[in-house]
Amino acid sequence: PVRPAADFNVEADAKALRKAMKGFGTDEETLINIIPYRSNAQRQKLRKQFKSQLGRDLMADLKSEVGGNLQRVLLGLMMTPAQYDAKQLQKAMKGAGTDERVLIEILTTRTNQEIQDIKEAYQEVYHNSLEDDLSSDTSGHFKRLLICLVQGNREEQDADLARAMEDAKELCSSSDEESSSMESKFISILCTRSYPHLRRVFQDYIKLTNKDIEQAIKNEMSGDLLFGLIAIVRSIKNKPSFFAERLYKSMKGAGTDDRTLTRILLSRSEIDLMNIRHEFKEMYEDSLYSFIEGDTSGDYGKVLLALCGGED
Repeated sequence: PVRPAADFNVEADAKALRKAMKGFGTDEETLINIIPYRSNAQRQKLRKQFKSQLGRDLMADLKSEVGGNLQRVLLGLMMTPAQYDAKQLQKAMKGAGTDERVLIEILTTRTNQEIQDIKEAYQEVYHNSLEDDLSSDTSGHFKRLLICLVQGNREEQDADLARAMEDAKELCSSSDEESSSMESKFISILCTRSYPHLRRVFQDYIKLTNKDIEQAIKNEMSGDLLFGLIAIVRSIKNKPSFFAERLYKSMKGAGTDDRTLTRILLSRSEIDLMNIRHEFKEMYEDSLYSFIEGDTSGDYGKVLLALCGGED
C-alpha cells in the first residue's frame, strides 16, 4: 500500500520528472521510482509544482512520453481519487455499450463522502451530472439501483435491532409478492441502510429463512440487478474480500483484465489494500504480490508491485 514519502521534496521531484522526460527517449525508471512512492496528496502538490516551476502540464508530458498500461496507471496515480473514479465511470458509459461491472464496482463500494466528491469531479470534467449520464445509459430496476447509490445518502448509524428484524421480515415477505415490488424493497433497504445495520439484517434473514440473503437474491433476480445487489451484500459483509475476489478473477486463467487490476490497486492503495492482501492470501493461499508478478511485466508490472507493497 502507498504511504506518504517521509522526505518528500516537491521541487526535487518535479525537476527529476522533467529531466526523465526531456529530450530524446524517456527514463521510465525515474518515473516509476517517484510516482507510486508518493501519497496521492503529495502527487497533487507535485502536479501543481510542475506547472508553477516549469510551466508545463505533468499529465500532458506523461501522456506524450509513455504509452499503454504504464501510461494508464501513471496518469491514474496523478489524479485525485475522485477524478480517477469519475473517469472510470465516464469510460464505462461512453461509446457503444456500457460496462455495468465497473459502474457496480465503484458505486457499491464508495462511502457517502467519496460519492459526493466523485459527483463534483464528474461535473467539473464532463460538464454533465453523473446522475443524468447514468440515467440515460441504464434502464429498469438496475437504473434505479444506481440512482439510489449515486445519491451518496446511506445512513451511517449503528444497527437498530428492532428495525433490523422488521427489514429482514420485509425482505422475506417480498419474495411472495409480484416481483417488481420485491425488487423495489431490496433496492431501497440495501441502498439506504447503514453497513452495521445491514449486517444485522443479514443475520436475521438467515434466522427467519435458513437461507443466506445472497441465495435469495440469486433465486429471485437476474442480470445486472443481480450483480449489483450481490456486490452490495458482499461489500457489506467484507469489502476487502469483495475486492480480493475481483482481483483474483482479473488475473486467473488466460489473459489479464488489466483495467480491473489497475483500477482496484490504484483506488484502494491508500484505503484497505493491506486488508485486501490479507483476504487474498486467506482465500487463494497465494499472495496478491506473487499473482501480480506472474501476470504482469515490465515497468507497468513494477508500478503495480510498488502499489501492492510486500510479499505476504
